[in-house]
This record gives sequence, structure tokens and C-alpha cells, in this order.
Amino acid sequence: MKRRILLQATLASAALSSVLGTSMAWAQDKWPSKNIAYVVPFPAGGTTDILGRLIGQKLGTALGTTIVIENKGGAGGSVGSEAASRAPADGYTMLGGTISSHAINVSLYPKLGYDPIKSFSPVVLIGSNPVVLVVKADSPYKTLQDVLAAAKAKPKTISSASAGNGTSQHMTLELLGFKTGTQFVHVPYKGSGPAIQDVIGGQVDMMFDTTVVAGPHIQSGKLRAIAVSSAKRLESMPNVPTIAESGVPDFEVVSWQGIFVPAGVPKPIIDRLHEEIMKILQTTEMQDRLKSLGMQPSNRTPEQVAAFQKAEVEKWAQVIKAAGIKLE
Repeated sequence: MKRRILLQATLASAALSSVLGTSMAWAQDKWPSKNIAYVVPFPAGGTTDILGRLIGQKLGTALGTTIVIENKGGAGGSVGSEAASRAPADGYTMLGGTISSHAINVSLYPKLGYDPIKSFSPVVLIGSNPVVLVVKADSPYKTLQDVLAAAKAKPKTISSASAGNGTSQHMTLELLGFKTGTQFVHVPYKGSGPAIQDVIGGQVDMMFDTTVVAGPHIQSGKLRAIAVSSAKRLESMPNVPTIAESGVPDFEVVSWQGIFVPAGVPKPIIDRLHEEIMKILQTTEMQDRLKSLGMQPSNRTPEQVAAFQKAEVEKWAQVIKAAGIKLE
């Protein structure tokens, strides 16, 4: 009797496993069956937002759904990243992760509400780009040495905007001050959009920003580019010297943009997202667009992105410790 009951239980368990397996396969086949949220942890108008909208529209078409951009700015990308980290791991939440949100902030904020590595799985690295130092078109500062001379003559009087504490704009400023022995007034905003508008308006003296955001304003004549943070001059700005050329040896900062999902999202979904996004990024149209924005496109696999991110976390931890930067 007991043997018969055990046999029935085993058969029932096998049947249930078969049903569940079929159900899970069916659910996976049906993904996506609703809109996908693409969280941008910065306000509209910044690099992460621009790229999210460019990719999101094409990705939605490829997946047969709608990618909904959700801007959740604050704390250098930490607010939106924390919100995304708590979303269900079902493939319906993506995050535009950056050098700040996924490499720098963990060393700046002692109470960060997420782990940049453990809380997420990387999907793609969109690309990397340097930041460019810009001032208002009629600013008296025409070179980096003009800026440094003014900052040394009157410490803590030259103001510099950023998209927020811990962003690449902020860290580039801190690294410049550390290497040159100068002190600036850092003015953090909740995103590049409002920050760069105040530089254009003259409320802030200068700003480091990506070529994605600053480029159009430089081309329109509203801003003057002083120097770029890359090791070599940019093809898109051949007349703008590097910071190293401008008198600060061995200076190089490269910002980067990626796409992440909450940890635990099934690998088949990550692989599908990676495949579709890479198809978009590898089109001639998108390659040309990224290069026109000063970005170097990437073709790393999710595993390679994870290794790259880990190295970036370690690199910026050393810089932040050496510069003695602490944020609450």
C-alpha cells in the first residue's frame, strides 16, 4: 500500500514538473508580453536619456512591444538605480547604467541602496566617450591654463557644474583639482540638461560634460570647448586640445554608458536583449550617430562587460580614496 502511494506521489510530482516546465517555457516564449520600462537615472536631456531614447524606440520595434523611458534622477544616478534594483527580475525593467551609477558611487556614498555588481546583470556596454571642458561662448577663459590660473589666484571662486555628485563630470573636476593643486566650487545638479543650461546662461563658470550633451551646444556657438579628457584629440573636435596637452600630464578620464537588468533575470532574456541591442548598435546608422556624438562603440559580451565594470569599480575606489572625497 505504501509502495503504491509512493509510486502515485512520484508520478504526480513528475507530472507537475512537466506542467511547470511547459508553463515556464511557454511564459519565456511569450516574453515580452507587455511594455518594458527603461529606467534612466537622470533627468531628460542628458547622455543616458538621449541614448535610452535612441535605442529604446528601435528595441521596442524589434521585440514587438513598447519601451517606456522612465526618468528618475538624483544622487548621481543612485536614486533611479536603487529603484531599478528592486524591480522584479522578470525582464520588464532595464536600466541605463553609467560610470557614476555602476562604478563610482559605491565608493562615494557609504549608504548606497544597491550593489552595482551584485544587484544587477549587465546586458551591453553601449560605448565610451571622454568629457569635454566647456565654458560660455563669451567667457574670459579661453584655455585650460586660463582656468587654472584664475583658480589658483582665487581658490574656490571658479564654479563648475555637474550632473550630480559622483558623476563623471564631478570626478573629472576632482581629479583635475587633485592633480593641479587647485580648488573649485562644485555645483551639482540632478542631470546634465539643467546643468549645462546654467553654464550657457552664465550662472556657472564651466562644466565637464560628455560630447553627447555638450557637442550640439558647441556646434551652435553657445559654448566654447577648452579641452577634452581623452588621451588623444577627438576626430569630431580636432582643434580642441587634450587636458594632458594643456599642461596636466597623464590625465585621462573616459565616461561610459551601459544597459543593465536587475540580478536574477533569466539568462535567455538577457541573451535576447543583448542580441537585439547589439544589432541596433552595429547598424551603420547607429555607429555613425555614436561616433558623431564622440562615443566609441563597444561590442563586449555581457561577461566581458561584467569584468570591465569590476575593474572600473576598483580603479575609481583608488582615485576617490587618494583625493579624500566623501559624500553623505
